[in-house]
Amino acid sequence: MERDRYISPFSTRYASDEMQYIFSENFKFKTWRRLWIALAKAEKELGLDISDEQIAELEAHAEDINFEVAEEREKLVRHDVMSHVYAYGKQCPKAEAIIHLGATSCYVGDNTDVIIMKKASEIILKKAAQVIKNLKDFALKYKDMPCLAYTHLQPAQLTTVGKRATLWMYELIMDTEELRHRLDNLLLRGAKGTTGTQASFMELFGGDEEKVKKLEKIIAESMGFKGSVPVSGQTYSRKVDAYFLSTLSGFAQSAYKFSNDLRLLQSFEEMEEPFEKNQIGSSAMPYKRNPMRSERISALARYVIADSVNPAFTAGTQWFERTLDDSANKRISVAEAFLAVDAILNIYINVTAGLVVYDKIVEKRVMEKLPFMATENIMMESVKRGGNRQELHERLRTHSHAAAAKVKLEGGANDLIERIAADEAFPLDLDEIKAHLDPKLYIGRCPSQVDEFIKDVADKVLERYYSEEIKSELKV
Repeated sequence: MERDRYISPFSTRYASDEMQYIFSENFKFKTWRRLWIALAKAEKELGLDISDEQIAELEAHAEDINFEVAEEREKLVRHDVMSHVYAYGKQCPKAEAIIHLGATSCYVGDNTDVIIMKKASEIILKKAAQVIKNLKDFALKYKDMPCLAYTHLQPAQLTTVGKRATLWMYELIMDTEELRHRLDNLLLRGAKGTTGTQASFMELFGGDEEKVKKLEKIIAESMGFKGSVPVSGQTYSRKVDAYFLSTLSGFAQSAYKFSNDLRLLQSFEEMEEPFEKNQIGSSAMPYKRNPMRSERISALARYVIADSVNPAFTAGTQWFERTLDDSANKRISVAEAFLAVDAILNIYINVTAGLVVYDKIVEKRVMEKLPFMATENIMMESVKRGGNRQELHERLRTHSHAAAAKVKLEGGANDLIERIAADEAFPLDLDEIKAHLDPKLYIGRCPSQVDEFIKDVADKVLERYYSEEIKSELKV
């Protein structure tokens, strides 16, 4: 029974069906068959004795994999590739003799892994683009809304709600461009033979090096790649896996930053992730509205960041042309990194599609701190009217600390402005001082920065990767 066996949470709770299919046995073994067909066609084109009838037979059974036959065979021979060669041959008796001709196991295994990473990365790019689109719409809507900015998690100056969203967008865009770079430079392992020397293919083609080189070119093009790696041992370099997981770690880092920011903002009651009508925040405290989506992003992001170390160790510990200690680790670490980032982006899409801003709370928190932030402008205006900059600075420091103490120690209102107005050293009356308390005087170029960033950066990324809207409903 399924309930008596461990089932990965990526399957039941987190990853999409689309991403799970890419890492499924069905996709894997169908890709093996596509590679065997590509190999046979290329060998036929280059003069080997392979018939159209044999090719047609292989193509006729490219999709209907006889898993039971392969699984039964593997129990006997303990070799997955040869078990599937055997099973394919049972369906294609006329082509049986030429299946896997000249190839080693890594011809199907490694080339399929590369194809899987490519397909999975394309899903990541598509979903990241939806997050960027959601954040773009949000940034434009709130580009003028002043809010507290923080350094060291202490109120600093002001920014805007929309400008802050561009920070989240930019990091995700950096990840997207990095993944695009990895894809643009991704090559097949190709048809390199057992230790990468192509000796078996040299034998098949009677020592004709040009045909052996042409063989790889034909196969790569038929599988949608610009070429194969120039040299390899038995496998493609495991640094490729390390590069991709490092890039996936970047997506996790960016999402982690966003989720932590939102968790803090929800604690401040300025913003909130979507909260459904019947959602329960706490089993003990009915009033609670916990940021469970953002917390889940944080949790999965930590997993990906830690997981990215796995292929780095594997790449560094391969001996000479290859050792098999990569296999068990690789099949877990690479798959789960993609599944986890897929899950993270699913949640990220869901959250950014329904972000809630409590503008009155945002304004209230701004106005509580704005008198402190306005002191520099008040000082400059007072100097213009004949005040002494050093003396005014010291008075502002004294008044600021006194007003802060009243707020913190007594729970009173911030009366800094009234203190300054009552100080004869400042040649400004109360109304003139209050004129400096317009939050929009302190947001700098935030609205323009949002517009420029979207026009010059985000829109170009969306033009490349965004095609249709993706909605994401969480499973739990």
